[in-house]
Amino acid sequence: MPSLLIIAHGSRRAASNDEVRQLADQVRSQPDHAYDHIETAFLELAEPSIPQGLAALASRGATEIVAFPYFLAAGTHVAQDIPEAIAEFSATHPAVTVRLTPHLGASATLPAAILGVAE
Repeated sequence: MPSLLIIAHGSRRAASNDEVRQLADQVRSQPDHAYDHIETAFLELAEPSIPQGLAALASRGATEIVAFPYFLAAGTHVAQDIPEAIAEFSATHPAVTVRLTPHLGASATLPAAILGVAE
């Protein structure tokens, strides 16, 4: 089974980073998910970094990692920075396949989720 890495921006505010970690805990607790491991990583301002998060999953035996950008819009971080970090990792870990998913904001289920919260 693949492993999942939830990638967020990172914040100087520790509570914001903890929210992302709590999200990973909630995803992990969902029944019948398709992942051996579910972890978080941050683009900047928090640990682990994206390369550290990928390497941690690889060290736990992951040979397939799904990288999910927990970002609402496809700005420079989504379009450039995250793919570059993954490419650098992949160059030094050829036995590990990393598949980058669309970012959260591109999800077809996001409008329904927003309405579910707002109503």
